[in-house]
Amino acid sequence: MKYLLSLLLIAVFAFPAHAEDLETRVKNLEDALKAKENSARASSGLFGGSALMNPNISLVLDTFFYGSSLSPSEIGEREISGYIREEFEHKKGFNLESAELFFFAPVDPYFNLYATIPVSEEEVELEEAFFVTTALPAGLQVKGGKFKSGFGRLNGQHRHQWDFADSPLPYRAFLGDEGLIEKGVQVTYLPTLPFYAELGFEALQGDNEVLFREDAATGPHAYAAFARASLDLDEKSTLLFGPSVAFGKTNTGSIGENTGFEGDSTLWGLELTYKWTPSDKRGFKLQAEYLYRDQDGGLSEFDADGNLLSIDTLQREQDGYYVQAVYRLDRWRLGARYDGLGLFKDKYILDGGSTDFGNDPWRATAAVEYNPSEFTRLRLQYNHDRSLSGGETNREVFLQAIFGIGAHAAHKF
Repeated sequence: MKYLLSLLLIAVFAFPAHAEDLETRVKNLEDALKAKENSARASSGLFGGSALMNPNISLVLDTFFYGSSLSPSEIGEREISGYIREEFEHKKGFNLESAELFFFAPVDPYFNLYATIPVSEEEVELEEAFFVTTALPAGLQVKGGKFKSGFGRLNGQHRHQWDFADSPLPYRAFLGDEGLIEKGVQVTYLPTLPFYAELGFEALQGDNEVLFREDAATGPHAYAAFARASLDLDEKSTLLFGPSVAFGKTNTGSIGENTGFEGDSTLWGLELTYKWTPSDKRGFKLQAEYLYRDQDGGLSEFDADGNLLSIDTLQREQDGYYVQAVYRLDRWRLGARYDGLGLFKDKYILDGGSTDFGNDPWRATAAVEYNPSEFTRLRLQYNHDRSLSGGETNREVFLQAIFGIGAHAAHKF
């Protein structure tokens, strides 16, 4: 800047006819140079584009103490006969679920960028990383990358948003403990109506280990669609409801030990949430979901060495549900949940014959929370679990602590 000012002074005194207002001209030059410097600093994006803000970064720590009436070997491999066989990573005593990093920032006037990175003792995982459009016309929005599917109510929420420490039985049986998180693209549409409504469609890679699995087909082989509406019943209460469906090719080993299922899967869902908020210190929420799974294909059985023994046709029509309620009084929250499988449908037809596993999986849960602030949650939860194949009652206790720091993007209703 000082060199340009020197040149200007030389020019002014060399040509006095144009030096009528030297002070004004120098000031104008200084202002122009400052504007150019600010523009250069603002144009420091990845592609030299528009002004960028520093990203919002937050960290959520989820840790808990776990107790169970079962032995460690019984806890290690839980199985719900006819539904799912899964490994259970929680151990008796102290556990660290994750320290979860969240990143959010506007890229430019047309896109926002989000990322969720849980860090555990064993690994660093890229749970979500996606863009969202912000300037499409006619109520349209596009999301792309890896994200939580819009299927269902609970699926779209991060674990620290849950009203309980664990996921309901139908989610665990039909989608796995992590839910439906997929690479793909989502298109949503907000129609112009006197109430809030959203329609959405997704094309997904199909990586979910329970419902689809990566090697079920080449390329994208799963799809989802959903519709939901929100109605204000009065100034204090709101109702949110809507159906969902996810469907695609399946190749999963989650049915049982030394087995593999290959075929087609369709999962239907229906959600309902009621919220009553009479004041800032009181509130009540009732939430329920119903899931129905329909699968047709072949079930392969292998020996201990992985050799194929037989392939039988398998048809499964099964359903599940949960109903939960949470009452808030100032910093305290009291919660209750009842979830189960086989409410209306429990059909397992293997090679033309119906199989009866003789169990009605269900679970009852109670929880009490204290929230010293909006950044801290302390939860005590008890599960009376009658879902396991052996008929044992699993009496579970969670003592959970969740802490959050930093700036976090707003949660959905």
